[in-house]
Amino acid sequence: MAVTPEGTLSLTALSDRAFHVRFAKASQSLASDPQPLLLPQSHRPVPGQQRSAGRVRLRLPGIRCDIDMNGLLRFFDGQDNLLLSETAQARRLTPAKLGADTVFIARQTFESPADEHLYGTGCFQDGALNLRQLPRRLTQVNTQISLPFLLSSRGYGLLWLNSGKCELNAPSQRVVLQKVDIATQGQVVDVTTGSGNARQERTEAVFEAQIHLSAAGRYAFQLDIGRKMASRHYVEIDGKPYTDLTNLWLPPTTSFLADLTAGPHTLRVKANAEDAPALLYERAQDTTVLSADVADAIEYVVIAGPDSADIFQTYGKLVGATPILPKWAYGYLHCRERFHSSREILETAEDFRRRQLPVDVMVQDWQYWGKHGWNAMRFDEAHYPNPAALINTLHGMDLRLMLSVWSKVDRKAELGQLMADKGFYIPDTDWIDFFNPEAAAFYWQNQSQRLASLGIDAWWQDATEPENDDLVGRQTHAGAGERVRLSYPLQVSRTVYEGQRRDYPDRRVFILTRSAFVGQQRYAAATWSGDIGNDWETLKRQIPAGLNMASAGYPYWTVDAGGFFRPGPSQYTDPAYHERFIRWFQYATFLPLQRVHGYMTDTEFWRYGETVEGVARTYLNLRYRLFPYIYSLAAQAHWAGMPLIRPLVFDFRRDAQALDQRHSYMFGDHLLVAPVIEPGVSAWPVYLPESEGGWFDLWSGAQRAGGSTHRVPAPLTQIPVHVRAGSVLPLGPVAQSTADLTGEALDILVFPGRNGGFELYEDDGLTYDYEGGARSRIALQWDEGNGELHIGARQGRFNGMAEHKRLRLHLLSPDQPPLAPGKGTEVSYSGQPLRVRLR
Repeated sequence: MAVTPEGTLSLTALSDRAFHVRFAKASQSLASDPQPLLLPQSHRPVPGQQRSAGRVRLRLPGIRCDIDMNGLLRFFDGQDNLLLSETAQARRLTPAKLGADTVFIARQTFESPADEHLYGTGCFQDGALNLRQLPRRLTQVNTQISLPFLLSSRGYGLLWLNSGKCELNAPSQRVVLQKVDIATQGQVVDVTTGSGNARQERTEAVFEAQIHLSAAGRYAFQLDIGRKMASRHYVEIDGKPYTDLTNLWLPPTTSFLADLTAGPHTLRVKANAEDAPALLYERAQDTTVLSADVADAIEYVVIAGPDSADIFQTYGKLVGATPILPKWAYGYLHCRERFHSSREILETAEDFRRRQLPVDVMVQDWQYWGKHGWNAMRFDEAHYPNPAALINTLHGMDLRLMLSVWSKVDRKAELGQLMADKGFYIPDTDWIDFFNPEAAAFYWQNQSQRLASLGIDAWWQDATEPENDDLVGRQTHAGAGERVRLSYPLQVSRTVYEGQRRDYPDRRVFILTRSAFVGQQRYAAATWSGDIGNDWETLKRQIPAGLNMASAGYPYWTVDAGGFFRPGPSQYTDPAYHERFIRWFQYATFLPLQRVHGYMTDTEFWRYGETVEGVARTYLNLRYRLFPYIYSLAAQAHWAGMPLIRPLVFDFRRDAQALDQRHSYMFGDHLLVAPVIEPGVSAWPVYLPESEGGWFDLWSGAQRAGGSTHRVPAPLTQIPVHVRAGSVLPLGPVAQSTADLTGEALDILVFPGRNGGFELYEDDGLTYDYEGGARSRIALQWDEGNGELHIGARQGRFNGMAEHKRLRLHLLSPDQPPLAPGKGTEVSYSGQPLRVRLR
């Protein structure tokens, strides 16, 4: 601890790789309550200390921190490579008022060298992957999830500890644009709202302003639409568009970088006529600036790698491990807006089975409560006469039911009246105050008794931002909403997860929710990117959005494949939409969760004709064949903190070209996925990172060199996927549900070119017995020099485990299609180690 005229600086070792930094004004220095975003650590190491020439050096096995005579900090990894430095006058706490309370505006600045790439902060719609110099405003709204964590290509992770609104690289200059033109006719649109479907009239307008730049260079811009939600992000400078995205709901801010000359520039924004747009801007700096407008202190955590695996293993210990979801969550989840009755659900399920389209989960979206009122936690008996019987019938078909449940309850509903009588609402809203333990417990008690007791398998906790950033200006049980506005979704997921684990301990929890915060992953809460559109630009932007969720330490994220807002009735016959839908669904196959959804749409594949149904069947079959691989990745997420999808910085951080790939990614250790994001293509450019032995095309088996961009065949039936040389890839059989996947018969594909391997993980797939050791691991190691596959001894066991496996081993050769590998070499495996020569 160091006391300066400006305040008190303290550093705490959280692990062998992580320091917690806290800086507070003298008046606040003793108010250092345990940081709520960090889990208590059973063991905190004591760093070694050295003092010399006015400098203090704190050293741990995996990280070092140097403190100079001015109190500035520099962080190094265990090999003394510089990771992160504060700048001169790095820390600033400016007094402010929040009602009658004194708070501080916190601002922290770090150096950012020109070759650094930064990732993370969650799911944003601005299309950016590398966040260096880019502004972002971290708020929770539909289509945007804010997680204040950054991953650097230099080999560190940085967690900003604040649950209020946060800013990354907030620009200092602001210009308000003036309305100069308005459309003569508005457009009536169907939209979702917090009270159901609605029709709104929206009229577009043009806004303009002039700015004068004193110097040429790169400038950072942030559009603030001036309302809680936007419907268009369009900015042009001197006639050139820099961002253009339209959707029925968009976040209120978006950002971009622009290289501009000195002198005057004309700014033009197209937006809703009721918007009040402003542009914030500033010359881009070689710094990373994190700030918060409501804080008691500056607090952050630095985690040293240098490898991502090291960073995320430590991060998981600090904020919580991700549970393994039930095995059926990794199959296909079928959503639409919406099923209207039990009969519709069962007829659709029967159609899937009859057409041999694999599926594991049927999803009932909102408004099933009907006459009982919004989220009354009751089914309308006129359309759902016996929900328990519905669920039993689905279970008999090896299907599960996910149900939409909201964090708000109609005050006029019977349940709402009970909530109001107990004072469990956030004032002047219909949102339940989940910061109040009694309110949270009562909410779950009702969800458990009214719904979970029916046998419902999974929860769609919708609109948990809460919608429209609705805590601002309101009081919660935890204090002013401004202090906790990012963390509401965490409290909702915590309530459901802890409640179900207590009441139904043998059922794994699976939550799908629209928002998330730091640590929420420990509550089995998957997220998706919200109510997005369906066009090519939206598809393109989802890829970096998902990769930045993964980079922020959140393993489970997905999309509404095909887009939520769809073209209407024309979608069923329009070949242009069918092409988009196919490309969306191909992408979704290689996400942590595979699902479709669509507003006012019957989303079943067969409604789009034979081509769409046929291609969808191919990718459903592939998803289920990949189940042994995907489930093993889920174990990596749990035990090691590694996300299932990863930007290339995770595996190739020293490959400069790889760092710039916004629209391709690794799906686990072995598969590089490059979704097609333009219409009418038959080939697609794919950069393959430098890797010994190169890469194999998953479809044709063609071997391609790393360190180069290749034009890869990409007909409508194929998404470019490559397998890294040295990979050992387990495949199961085609199945109609994960219940059929017993692990008894597997194809093991070996891609030669370098040594490599994989650890096959299995457990019972349904209970939490794995936490107590009921699980199996089998190491598969490829020895390139000897041409041998080593199958290790089985480690562990679990109830229902297949004691004997029939393994078909395949050594792939160039131009041999990996998904049709032939008979291979068959071996019987009973848990004892084997060595099999394949070459």
